[in-house]
Formats: sequence, C-alpha cells, structure tokens
Amino acid sequence: MLAVPVSAGAAFSVEAPVVSAHSAAVLAPAATNGDFAELTPEVAGRLDTAIRRVMSEAGVPGVTVSLSAPGKGSYVRSFGVADKDTGAPMNPDLYMRVGSVTKTFTVTALLELVDQGRVGLDDTIDQYVNGVPNGDEITLRQLAGMRSGLFNYSADDDFFKALTSDPDRPFTPQQLLDYSFKHPVNFQPGAEFEYCNTNLILLGLVVEKEGGLPLDEYIQRNVIDPAGLRHTLFPVGAEFPRPHAHGYTNQTASGKVEDSTDWDPSWAWAAGAMISQLGDLQRWARILATGTLLTPETQAQRLITPPSGIPGTGYGLGIFDVQGWIGHNGSLPGYESLVVYLPEARATMVVVLNTDILHDGVEPSTLFGQAITEIVSPGHVYNLPVTPSPKT
Repeated sequence: MLAVPVSAGAAFSVEAPVVSAHSAAVLAPAATNGDFAELTPEVAGRLDTAIRRVMSEAGVPGVTVSLSAPGKGSYVRSFGVADKDTGAPMNPDLYMRVGSVTKTFTVTALLELVDQGRVGLDDTIDQYVNGVPNGDEITLRQLAGMRSGLFNYSADDDFFKALTSDPDRPFTPQQLLDYSFKHPVNFQPGAEFEYCNTNLILLGLVVEKEGGLPLDEYIQRNVIDPAGLRHTLFPVGAEFPRPHAHGYTNQTASGKVEDSTDWDPSWAWAAGAMISQLGDLQRWARILATGTLLTPETQAQRLITPPSGIPGTGYGLGIFDVQGWIGHNGSLPGYESLVVYLPEARATMVVVLNTDILHDGVEPSTLFGQAITEIVSPGHVYNLPVTPSPKT
C-alpha cells in the first residue's frame, strides 16, 4: 500500500528502505536476470530461510506467502502465529484485513461505471460531491491516480486522536472528508503525486451515487461476485469472519503495542476497510493486473503509471508498478498485505501478515517482498519505501 498515517493501504515514501542482513546464500538469485525461478524444493528452502529471517528481524508474529507462475510451480507457506495469546498458528485459510488493497476494488468499481458511460475519468469531482476544495478542477482520474492535491484526512492530528482514543467508534465518509477539508490543498490538481486516502473516500461516494447502491453492496455485486471471490467482503462495521488472525499495532494512544483485531475499519472505508483470504487474493492479483472485469481500453488507461517520484515505481488508477510488479499493498493497524502480479512471467505474489509495525522505518510487507523477489525475480526486485503516518 502506499502508506499514510493510520494505515488503510499503502506505503510509498522517499526514504530508502533498510536492507535486511541476508546471507549471501539466501540472496543469491534462483532465476536468471529478468526471469522467474522455478519453485523447486531447493528454492522453497531458500524462501523459507529468507522469510523466517525477515520475521525475526522485524518482529512479525505471523505471515503467509504465496507464489505461483505457469510452468514454475507454486509455493504457499505460513509461518509464526495468528494469535500471540493462544499460540494458534498462521495458516492460508485465515481471513485478514487487507488495508489499501481495498483501493483496487473501489477504483475497479469506478472504472466499470466508466465502461458503462455513467461517469467519465475527466469529469470533475464537483459534478458528484459538493464542497470539495478545488472541486471544479480535480478530475476523477486525478483522484484515482493520487494527484488531486487534497490533504490526507488520516494525517490530521484530530483524526488520529479520535481514532486511537476510541478505536471501536464508527466514522462516516463525511466526517473523514471534514478532517481533510479544514486544511488547505497541498498543491494544484495534477501538479504532483501524493498518496492520499481522501481521494478514495470521494471516489467511493461517486460509485454510490452513480451505482445506486451503498458502496459495500455495489462492490459485492459488481466486483467481488463477478471475480469469483468467495472469501472477500467489504464490512460495514467491525465484523470479521472466522477464522481470522489477530492483528498487532503500535498506532495507539499510548504508543504501546495492542491487539487491533476488532477495531472498526469504517475510518478507512473505500480506502482500506476490506477483508479477504489468501486464495481470493491470489485470484484477484491476476484479475486486477490483466483487466478481466474491464474493457481493454479502460484497462489500458488504468495501467498508465506515471512516475511517483520514487525510483522504479509508478502509480496508475488505483494500481502501482513497482519494478514491474503490478498491484497494490495495504496496511491497516495490525495488518499488512501485498498483492502483485508480474506480467512477463504471469507470476503472482501475495503476502499477508498480522502486524503493521515498521522495522527501521520500513513496512514489513516491503521487507518480505524484497527478500522474496531477490530470490525468485532478480530482474524485478520489489522495493517500496514508506511514508509514516496512519496508513491504509
């Protein structure tokens, strides 16, 4: 996820991540430059070692990793615990909060409306939502591409205090926008890239208005169901299907680590509230990157990924390209996810874990992604620096 405070999603930033002290044996690529490794038992053993090392260094309670590519086999492993109190192990069938991977569903819903001719990417947001600063200039394209200039509500001090003082409280979309709109804009529309959850709240409202349904229902009927995802949902409150992993965060009022499993994710809504399971995320990574639910023309628009300002990365319409890996990451207090696809190898990588606590200023999902891809895709090493703040 490109991240922002109190995560709901991703972690984009300008600081170079700290590289874990992997041994030369672990770091040695298992594939030729630009290729994707065959997932042999030997490679699986090296992946096991690299993943365990990141877990130990970053203090991650539990993680599940999935890799696959046609003709290369598959790798699905869980490590550590899903519940620190009971010691219950992580496993691939657990439901997880996925943070900003939600953005890929919200923007897909928007793009379906584009395909239906009900909205236009170059429509301005004031045609759908009143009271937006620069609303007569900011387009839906700029909102989806993180180039609106609006202030990120999850970076607002009053919002952070409200959330951490009562993590069980529900938030409405308008309340979230109010935290943003009391601030001046950061730049003029289109002038820069800046990851911002406010953008997705506005797009969620557009989908509701033009789709004629609450956002959770619209996404269920028009994205989740057509994609064949049977273990994915957009919660309207703190509901969390079982079995699920417990999440652990230090984004708390005291700064101490707490169990955030049952926090109400409505504060992240269209930017980061969704829940899924490994098998669905494997399927979604491919659908998202290949555009199964969209027309080829609209998918082509989505995959235009102008530079984000971070070397080797670009951001399109609710989707990123990090060294050739297409998809999104996510971070919500207690949980992180990485759901990406490498087109040239038709390879899928999914990582889900039950903490969002940074390690030396780096998202643990990035550390896992980097350690894994150094082995399986040395020509495409996933490396995404982070911007601290409540994320999604």
